[in-house]
Amino acid sequence: MSGNYLPQAIDYLRFLPEIVLSVFGIVIMLLEALMRASARRASLGGVALFGLAVAFLANLWAASNPGAAFSGMIVVDGYGTFFRGLVLVVGALCVLNSLSYLDREKSQTGEFYALLLFSVVGQCVLATAADLIMVFIGLEISSIASYILAGYLRDDRRNNESALKYFLLGSFATAFLLYGIAWIYGLTGSTNLAQIRTVLDQGASSTLVAGLAAALLFVGFAFKVSVVPFQIWAPDVYQGAASPVSAFLSAGPKAAAFAILFRVFMVSFRPLNARWIWLVWGCALLTMIVGNFAALLQTNVKRMLGYSSIAHAGYVLVALAASSQIGIAAAMFYLASYALMNIGAFAVISYIAARNERFVKIDDLAGLGRREPVTAALLAIFVFSLIGVPLTGGFFGKFYVFQAALNSHLVWLTVIGLINSAIAAYYYLKIIVAIYMKEPGESMEHLAPPALSLRIAIWASALGVLILGIFPGTLLSMATSSAALFR
Repeated sequence: MSGNYLPQAIDYLRFLPEIVLSVFGIVIMLLEALMRASARRASLGGVALFGLAVAFLANLWAASNPGAAFSGMIVVDGYGTFFRGLVLVVGALCVLNSLSYLDREKSQTGEFYALLLFSVVGQCVLATAADLIMVFIGLEISSIASYILAGYLRDDRRNNESALKYFLLGSFATAFLLYGIAWIYGLTGSTNLAQIRTVLDQGASSTLVAGLAAALLFVGFAFKVSVVPFQIWAPDVYQGAASPVSAFLSAGPKAAAFAILFRVFMVSFRPLNARWIWLVWGCALLTMIVGNFAALLQTNVKRMLGYSSIAHAGYVLVALAASSQIGIAAAMFYLASYALMNIGAFAVISYIAARNERFVKIDDLAGLGRREPVTAALLAIFVFSLIGVPLTGGFFGKFYVFQAALNSHLVWLTVIGLINSAIAAYYYLKIIVAIYMKEPGESMEHLAPPALSLRIAIWASALGVLILGIFPGTLLSMATSSAALFR
């Protein structure tokens, strides 16, 4: 950005969702200081929901005026609009999931909702970033707020442990990202994604140094999306954090990190495709295998879903390995489906867990089908979608990803991915067995009906999963047109 550049009104319009979220986050903190404790519980979550709704409308408004903003630091296009909308929906569902949970834990404060909004701000920046400097800023805004959310229940040692592990390993990954940015800037003289590609296309720069820079950037992003061998934080953090936070971390930050990973590698480093594609191929293979086989051994549902999220990151990497417009569109559809089914599953787990999350074992789900048949049926929908059963969003997500891989002649990666999907069915079906085929235990003795906000979150997620499974065409068409910039 030149020193004499003056932002125009159109720049602020294209950045409007982030501005709205930031304002609402600040307002929530100010309101908390002015309101009595009894009033906070009823309104601060509602303010956060309203802010997310306004930001969603602002995202649509900004999409009607596409283009670069702030001298090319961000770009509003169909791709960025898609991921902005996705992380905003994730934020809203997680707020709904959190309302009753925080009441139950007697931890209802405005800082939780403010931190969640600030994390979504960073994710929106990542979705539209067109410069590596903005990538770093967006990643850090999202990460710092997420570190604090992971340790939000300060009196819970599990929360403290998850936050510390997340922060230490996240800082380590950030160093790799910064080294990669420094190397590519030194090589090309720019941090703008399009300009980097222009320089690399000319072939005047060292491809070895560019390849090493791409590898360093990949390490930084791989941590955020929990790709093997940078996945070690995910199971511990998902298990130790509060369930609504685990749901949020598994969906929002992951979708935003994948969004910028695709943009960086399919735009800036597209000329080096032959060099980095095998790195992605290998990581996708290891991620699917490690995630699924580790999940087979788990008895804690949250930890199992943590390893499951690693495996799903591997499926998304298969789409990146396809290195095509169809592959990116498939990944976009997959990430939308995954966000809905994972948030829904975590929402049901947070409901069963009771205070202090005492009931988070698979066996604690025993008898749910008798005690709460509707909630059990909705959880079954989420589990079937995670497996990839037809008529759910998860089925078409995997179908499109593997179709894209076959179109790119990645036959062995597709075969291994399908085998991993079959393996995953074993540990997912343990949840179904517990729900419907085991006698109720202690966890069901004092189970009250879910709160209205939690029911809305669960039902909305389930309807989204079914709609994407029965009528996938609309979202897939949107994703395909949004991915046109990667041709």
